[in-house]
Amino acid sequence: MNLTTRLRNDDKTVLKELFEAHYKPVCAAVQRIVGERGVTEDLAQQVFIRFWEKRHQIQVDTSPGAYLHRMAVNEALAWLRAKKNQQPVEIDQSTPLPLEMDGEGQLLQAELHTQIHRVIDALPPRCRTVFQLSRFEEKSYQEIADEMEISVKTVEHQMGKALRVLREQLKGYLA
Repeated sequence: MNLTTRLRNDDKTVLKELFEAHYKPVCAAVQRIVGERGVTEDLAQQVFIRFWEKRHQIQVDTSPGAYLHRMAVNEALAWLRAKKNQQPVEIDQSTPLPLEMDGEGQLLQAELHTQIHRVIDALPPRCRTVFQLSRFEEKSYQEIADEMEISVKTVEHQMGKALRVLREQLKGYLA
C-alpha cells in the first residue's frame, strides 16, 4: 500500500515511520532558515502535525523526504514573516534606507520575477524539484540525490535541462 493510500486510511503508523525517518532532516532544514534551536524543534514538530492534519488532501508526487522538506522550509519562512511583522523597526539617522526604484524599474523587476516563476512552474516535475532544491534551498547535488532517491548524474542532467530552459525562455531579459 502506498503512502498516500495509507494516509487517507488514517494509518497512524505511517506518521510514526515518517517522523522517525525524517525528523532530523526537517530540523536541519528549519535550522538553516531560523537559526534558533528551540524554535527549530517547535517548527519541525509543527510540520508533522500539519502533515497529519492535511493527510486527506496530500498528494506526495516526489519522495516523502522532499515533500516534508518543502513543508519545513515553508513553515520556517512563515515563522520568519510572522516574526518580522511583529517586531517594530526603530529607524534613526544611522539606519540605511532601501534604495528607491522608479516606477519603470519596479515594473520591470516585477515582470521578470513573474516570468522566472512562470518558467520554473512550467518545468517537468522532477526537473522543477531538482532546480528548486538546488537554487532556492541551496542543497548540494549529493543532498538532492539522496533526498529524491536518484543519482547525482540525474541531478546534474535535470539542472542542466532547467538552466537551458530558463536561459531560452528568459533570453529577452538577459543582457
